[in-house]
Order: sequence, then C-alpha cells, then structure tokens
Amino acid sequence: MDGAPAGPPLTPLPLAADGYPAAGGVTRRAAGPAESARANRGWWDAAAPAYLAEHGGDLGDADFLWCPEGLREADAHLLGDVTGRRVLEIGCGSAPCSRWLRGAGAEPLALDVSGGMLARAAELNRATGLAVPLLQADAGALPLTDASVDLACSAFGGLPFVADAPAVLAEVARVLRPGGRFVASVNHPMRWPMPDSPDPEDLRVVSSYFDRRPYVETDGSGRTVYVEHHRTIGDWVRAVAGAGFVLTDLVEPEWTPGRTETWGQWSPARGELVPGTLILVCDLPT
Repeated sequence: MDGAPAGPPLTPLPLAADGYPAAGGVTRRAAGPAESARANRGWWDAAAPAYLAEHGGDLGDADFLWCPEGLREADAHLLGDVTGRRVLEIGCGSAPCSRWLRGAGAEPLALDVSGGMLARAAELNRATGLAVPLLQADAGALPLTDASVDLACSAFGGLPFVADAPAVLAEVARVLRPGGRFVASVNHPMRWPMPDSPDPEDLRVVSSYFDRRPYVETDGSGRTVYVEHHRTIGDWVRAVAGAGFVLTDLVEPEWTPGRTETWGQWSPARGELVPGTLILVCDLPT
C-alpha cells in the first residue's frame, strides 16, 4: 500500500449487534473538513467487515457498480474508452471498480481514506490476480502531481462524506490532464428531506431540502464517529463549474428491471417512484 495515511491511527469504535459502529446519538450540525475526515476514516475502518459482508456480493470483486439502482459501467460507458488510460478512483473501498478497470485495459490507481477498506482491497488484489496500486489519502489532498491522470471516478466514494466538496473537485481538476473526465455518483439530493427508508409509504418530506447541516452520529461519549454532507443539485452544479469543469451530463439512474436488491434506503419499490442517485459527468476543457 503506497501513500501517506490520513492522520494517526484511531481508537477502534465499539460495534453494534449488526457489526456496524454503534451510534450513541444523531444530530444535524456543522462539521468541518478535519472532523469529517477523522470520523469517517474511523467509521469505515470499523464498518468495513460488516459492510462488505452485506454488500460485497453485489459489488463484486472486479465489477463497476455506479449505484444501488444497478447501473454498471460496462453498460453505461460514462467514462468512455478506458483502454490505456490512467484512471484515479476516489473512495475506492475494496476497489472492485479499479479491478474492473484493470480488466478493461486501463491503468487504475485506487484511493481511499480507510485503511480497513484498503486492507480488504489488497486481499482481493491477490485473490483475483488483478493488482491495482492502492493509496490511503484524503480526497481533499490528493497525493498526485498536476495533470497526471487521464480520467477520475468516484462511485459513492468520498464526495458524500467531505465537508468541502468544491475543494475536492478543484483537486480532481488539478490532477486531471486537459480534456480529462471525472464521473462521480452521489446520493440524490432529493433523498435528504425524506426518511431513510426503502418503503414507498415513507415518501414524505420531514425536513428541509435546503437545510445543509450535515448528518452527524456520535458515540456514547459524544465523539463524532460519522458525518454525511448534503448539497442541493444547484450546489453540485456550482461546485463543478467552479472547479473549471464543463458539466456534460446529469444522470438519474432508473431502477434496473429485475433487480431485487434492497440497499439501505434504496429498493425496487421506491426506485420506481423517485431517484436515489445523481451521477455527475464532468469534462475538463483542453
């Protein structure tokens, strides 16, 4: 594993019965870049075994799933031709997308803030024989030189969990070569004001779409252990344009016919009614 870790080792979080970190409290309040990065690194380190046990079969070992709706890069071709291209994946988790890219002829580089996730990625590199370089780093400080990659991608990777999305987009623009493309899938902003439930009966507005205060979980001692940030669609468009990108497409994937997977709030019944994912396709001018 190459690259510098994002800060010192964290105290392991206590786990709930389902294997995920136990939350002692939930609130909505401001949370800055350092607090968000520290909390989410610890949460994903602790949650990696449970998360991959629950979702690893759907993610695959060498597959590129953009979202719970079931859209795959093999069908969508949002990145275009990846053959021979150097591709940076941000928030790679166990890196199935990067291994798929390797199999498709790309030269991927997989980055994540979580050492726990990257440890599993290293195991799968060995098991599949599709070794991709792994970097532990924060998305807001990419350890790459300017104009050093052809493409970048993030499939529900770092963007929902960073406090300063415009700064991350600016970093991505910095490391992309002119004419490069960045594609990222994020929580659809319209899921923010509704309950986190897969049941269509729960499709009701319970908070403001315009309330941008992050969702914050704390442990029993009040320590921040998880942070998720919200941006409106307009916020995302402005962040993309502010980083110098041209927004080529906004994709709101429909539920894949025949797909039965329920993933948190995402479900076939809910997916028939409202979008759960927003995919930003961003091109850097030449």
